[in-house]
Amino acid sequence: MAEAVPKSDRVVLARDLSEFLVELSIALHKHAMYPPGHPSLGPAAERLAARAERLLEGRPTIAFGVARYQLIIDGVATDPNQPVLRRLAEDLHRHHLGAISILPGIEADEIASALHTLAEEHDAGRGPLGLAPPGQLPDWPHLRLHPLTFDRLEIVSDEPSSSKSDGGNAAGRAAHLWVGLASAAMAADASQQAQAASAEPAVLAKAIDEHRGTAAYDQVIVGYLLQIAEELRSASGADLGALRRRTARLIAALRPETLQRLLAMGGNVTQRRTFVLGATSGMAVDSVVKIIQAAADASGQVISNGLVRMLSKLATHAEFGGEHARPLADGALREQVDRLLSGWQLDDPNPEAYGKVLHHLATTSGIGANAKWSKRLEHENDALRIVQMSIEVEGSGPLVERAIERALETDIRGVRALLSSFPAESVAAAEAVRSRLLDPRTIARLVEHEPLDADSLDELLPLLSIDGYSVLLDALAASPSRTTRRKLLDRIAQTDLDIGPLIVARLDDERWYVQRNMLLLLERLQRVPPQFSASAWTQHPDDRVRHQAIRVQLTIPEERELAVAAALEDTDGRTVRLGLLALQEQCAPWFAPRVALIGANPHAAEELRVHAVRALGHSREPVALDTLLRVVDGGRSVLGKPKLAARTPLVVAALRALAVGWRSDSRARDMLSLALASSDADLRQAAQVPRQ
Repeated sequence: MAEAVPKSDRVVLARDLSEFLVELSIALHKHAMYPPGHPSLGPAAERLAARAERLLEGRPTIAFGVARYQLIIDGVATDPNQPVLRRLAEDLHRHHLGAISILPGIEADEIASALHTLAEEHDAGRGPLGLAPPGQLPDWPHLRLHPLTFDRLEIVSDEPSSSKSDGGNAAGRAAHLWVGLASAAMAADASQQAQAASAEPAVLAKAIDEHRGTAAYDQVIVGYLLQIAEELRSASGADLGALRRRTARLIAALRPETLQRLLAMGGNVTQRRTFVLGATSGMAVDSVVKIIQAAADASGQVISNGLVRMLSKLATHAEFGGEHARPLADGALREQVDRLLSGWQLDDPNPEAYGKVLHHLATTSGIGANAKWSKRLEHENDALRIVQMSIEVEGSGPLVERAIERALETDIRGVRALLSSFPAESVAAAEAVRSRLLDPRTIARLVEHEPLDADSLDELLPLLSIDGYSVLLDALAASPSRTTRRKLLDRIAQTDLDIGPLIVARLDDERWYVQRNMLLLLERLQRVPPQFSASAWTQHPDDRVRHQAIRVQLTIPEERELAVAAALEDTDGRTVRLGLLALQEQCAPWFAPRVALIGANPHAAEELRVHAVRALGHSREPVALDTLLRVVDGGRSVLGKPKLAARTPLVVAALRALAVGWRSDSRARDMLSLALASSDADLRQAAQVPRQ
């Protein structure tokens, strides 16, 4: 699976674009609410037209793709949790629209007409706009709706005429191409729409990876990539540099089998060759290597690992080499790829595991920005080579020990790869390296790096000892990253080892979040050490620690009542709720007065009052009955007869509590009789005797 893009690398939607989309959402909502001619509609369309005009001063067109819960514009997706923009995306997606483009010269009457069309609810008389027959989709001179289809790429073909320079048009085309690719990748995949946080390359790669079995989908994705490759080959500029970087990140994040699937395209060899040639001419060099490997697999050809390593080495030099080496390596790489298209084949003479190690060394030992960096890479790779040879020949000694230490400091993943496949006669040597890999000092080095290498940690977790988990608990307490702490929490809680005493020992840490996290681990493990008491933390000054301490205390049978008492007296509503939920099946007499106070308090949250009256239904104390009657009593009618309070969730819950526990009381029966005679179905149902 593609790794998530670090938060620091994410692109934020420009403020002017965000404000335009919000204004569009508001205007569309108004047209859905009010009838034609309403005085609010004209100004809304005019404001939207003015915003569009300002945006179009610096761009040839405004184009945005539509996903189920978000919009994609300028290669950036809106936040699916932003309610205004999410509503706009959902409204447009219901019309089966894949994109909307607005051209220079847009006027308020065009926008008003489009908003009126989009605001109409599709019913039996008219289906979604995007499903209209070809030629019947509504159109305006400067505003176009693009249906969500696989066989048309209208968003990139709507290049408006402009008097601006070619550079401006190239930048516009680059933006349109990325928007179109994002729309095709995300809007066509229902499973990805609900999860994608933004239209970043890794997110698009995940959507493409998970979409299988639709030839038209693959054709449209490759169609966009072909256009991107052609644009990168024939034009230049800063915006195209950004497009090249985004495309390289997308290609790198795609699974090899996905690239092979896209390039297969039903056996279309001509289109495959066109795509690879285009990629060779315009895309980043690391993308070229990955594409040529996929193209060979799709064609049923074999490219030797030796040649792949050579290409990878050229790509590394072309990307990170010196000033004079970069253009030479770039040209040599593209020349070799062009020659490969004739179908050169050669079986790999090396064993698979050995070939993987060679490939790793070839792709990580490139020329750095300076000699110091190159020297460091050389030492790291030398260490890994020595470790590999020591396993193969079962060698040992000071040099091997230093090499193992260096490799574990710099390349734990490389060591893991070596231990995944080794000769049968080298078991003892491999186990010696494995024991060093599982050493607490190695685990400490692994978890202190940011971001956390979760994949390596996941492989080592089943093999860790108590000492290894002690290191993880120390990292959980010390890490300044909330993301790392959350990942460690999730993984530590899955162990079957008895780490309860280690957790309790760290509860004396003065930091509130350390105490909260340790208590959370105790709850998740469901194995509280004998004689442990959480009472000391139920009085903590931080409400988050108190809340978690009471959750743990509720799991200890001998401290359950102490936990309920502490929860009911707490000042935090979430914690009070814990205590009330614990009394839903049985309310001890000594809790009834406190629960009654909560149920009768008009300033308390209604949810808490509802939980309180439900608990009072299981109490036999007079104060419980008095509170329930007070809740349902609506005073007297104009004729002086008693009446029920107006229906609310609280009144319904109180009637149900009276029916459950107090039906034998005359005052309760009177109120229940009024409810049974009510015209409100909810009140009648609440007053009925529950079935056993």
